[in-house]
Amino acid sequence: MKNPCHIRQLAGADAGLMEAMLAMFGAAFTEVETYSTARPGHAYLARLLGSDYFIALAALVNGEVAGGLAAYQLHKFEQERSEIYIYDLAVAAPYRRRGIATALIEELKKIAAARGAYVIFVQADIGDAPAIALYSKLGKREDVLHFDILPGGHA
Repeated sequence: MKNPCHIRQLAGADAGLMEAMLAMFGAAFTEVETYSTARPGHAYLARLLGSDYFIALAALVNGEVAGGLAAYQLHKFEQERSEIYIYDLAVAAPYRRRGIATALIEELKKIAAARGAYVIFVQADIGDAPAIALYSKLGKREDVLHFDILPGGHA
């Protein structure tokens, strides 16, 4: 890694760091409104971070959130096993191309192994060349379709 960072798994007491990570996600994805307008309260974040199904990793450089990863552990019903879904992964613009995203995924791989997960999966948007390149170097590509179904019967 070109720029040393410290990867930290966030816990219930780290709601403040999670808020910093949400701000970084908003800036990195150019979706500041999505990540700040209806931000959850401290108690909600503390419960989420303290749960056994949510994983948040922060990449810290000199105490600043340089990158982050949010994932969910999904317990399967057809077999006694689980898989990890990377929901969000981003690196702040000044810290990109320094191996931080790879370091976050490598740390998640250790957590997944410790939890007995059989796979980690992630989605990438068509046209997001940097994400596709990163995930292609770390895993096997599957082309699938994604559908959003609104609750309440509305299309």
